[in-house]
Amino acid sequence: MSSRGLALAPPAKNVVVYRNGDPFFPGRKVVVNQRRFLTFEAFLNEVTKSIHAPLAVRNLYTPRHGHRVAELGDLQDGCHYVAAGFEKFKKLNYLNHGRKELRGTRNSEGLQVSTSGWLFSPIFHSCRTTGSSHALGCFYCSVFRNGDLLSPPFPLPLSKSTPLQWDALLATLTEKANLRSGAVNKLCKLDGTQVSGGEELVNGDYYVAVGNEEYKKLPYLELLVPQDSACRTLWYVD
Repeated sequence: MSSRGLALAPPAKNVVVYRNGDPFFPGRKVVVNQRRFLTFEAFLNEVTKSIHAPLAVRNLYTPRHGHRVAELGDLQDGCHYVAAGFEKFKKLNYLNHGRKELRGTRNSEGLQVSTSGWLFSPIFHSCRTTGSSHALGCFYCSVFRNGDLLSPPFPLPLSKSTPLQWDALLATLTEKANLRSGAVNKLCKLDGTQVSGGEELVNGDYYVAVGNEEYKKLPYLELLVPQDSACRTLWYVD
């Protein structure tokens, strides 16, 4: 058989993939090898594993404008993409380290409340880059969804130096948690004790967002967070 009769596979491409709506995820390098991935769906399955997505990845978007990638051949070597399930593309500044929501608004308490439900302290970038959260007056909590043993907790960076408006926090949790029961009406500790104000939140602790239903005591920490104690404090920061 002549060499003309052989179909040469396209060269491998290197891309960086981010998690849709996750301002903490630094991106993961993924190799696009069409000899290994015969279909676009097979590649998306690999992306799901590579970025540790809580749900299966079903769509890829360009990071700046949210244009959907239709097939494997459309991926460009050295480019960046955002992986999502069936939800809408969430516009973040994915390409900048320490990024935050582009379309956020600042409330009266000086906290950055984004349309995707993330709440940031004004000094969030400094907290993350220096690692000195106590010195800078900021801290981090992680929040599970009541009764949900499939979704990992989402991080909640807050400022100790700025008074926290509890209703604003619950509204932010409602958007981010997206509970089946609707709005988040209370925040509970892992033992079911209800938190009544921001002064009760402890740096590095885990909490559960609850709607109108009763708190469901489940092994959230044991099943959804890595066993390494260090990872349990900063599992979402790379």
